[in-house]
Amino acid sequence: MGDATPGGTILQVEGLIRHFDVSPPLLNRLLDRTGRLIVKAVDGVSFEVGRGETFSLVGESGCGKSTVARLIVGLYQPSAGKIAFEGTDLGALRDRSSVPEIQARMQMIFQDPYASLNPRWRVADIIAEPITARGAFKDRGSLRDQVAVLLRQVGLAAADAQKYPHEFSGGQRQRISIARALAGEPEFLVCDEPTSALDVSVQAQILNLMKDLQRRLNLTYLFISHDLAVVYHVSTTVAVMYLGRFVEWAPTRTLFSRPRHPYTKMLLDAIPDLEMTGRARTPVGGEVPSPINPPSGCAFHPRCPYAERRCSEERPESLLVEGTHVACHAIEEGRLAPFEGKTIIVAPEDAA
Repeated sequence: MGDATPGGTILQVEGLIRHFDVSPPLLNRLLDRTGRLIVKAVDGVSFEVGRGETFSLVGESGCGKSTVARLIVGLYQPSAGKIAFEGTDLGALRDRSSVPEIQARMQMIFQDPYASLNPRWRVADIIAEPITARGAFKDRGSLRDQVAVLLRQVGLAAADAQKYPHEFSGGQRQRISIARALAGEPEFLVCDEPTSALDVSVQAQILNLMKDLQRRLNLTYLFISHDLAVVYHVSTTVAVMYLGRFVEWAPTRTLFSRPRHPYTKMLLDAIPDLEMTGRARTPVGGEVPSPINPPSGCAFHPRCPYAERRCSEERPESLLVEGTHVACHAIEEGRLAPFEGKTIIVAPEDAA
């Protein structure tokens, strides 16, 4: 983990918006005299990801993290905004098959290794699919050899190619998912909570594998998670999302040592205090509002102990304050100083 961006920008996102129409059928709306229901899943997100870094998105369930991931890889079409991969605006394309040379360089690792693998296919066929799709093999023998190399790369045996997904543990299945993603020879991997369905000990193995692959293959990660302890160990930059927008983003050490937004502080306080410091905690109550009918002004103001009238009337814009981008009226007005950071215990194998 570090704070510096190793290379130039590989992904640039500007004003990204994705709204979903979840309205009842027209007849029902006419009978009930109701309007359309629009979920504002992503409501104006902008960020850049540098080559070789890990940019993480964190936040509670329903904040829009996974929607951002699916927009970037093309599973959803943006309602508005720009998604540029090395200067090519992918968000403007209706069909990304028109730029296969770019799309092949982006792959996704999904959250659930039990649901993301076809149970009727052997592992060899699962991993070989991206290779055959781009025509990157000469004969069956070379394809088999490529699959064996990929399996060994993620810590599995070549003989595992003939097995079915149900014959593996959760961690092994996620290794297969990673091998399948690497089969496309990507440069950019979108990882949607890749360890949340795994036991803690297995999580550490998968995270260490991903960090090792990143170093050896010069991969760039967009990492989605709700677990800040995990994010701390893998990230270069962290962005905190709330109800479809960024409330704070900064280099990892900066965000963890000097969080500025009250919501970031709330998330950090949820991390177990392994050092038993006895530090007083001020948890923020309430629940995440509905993205169908979000609060006016700052969406966090109903749960914020520092909210004032302006917070409920005016949406805060992002400010750059000592290396941290933060959207908060209290910060802008000087009413709120940085909070005390959260100490994360770094295991010896993760300290390098």
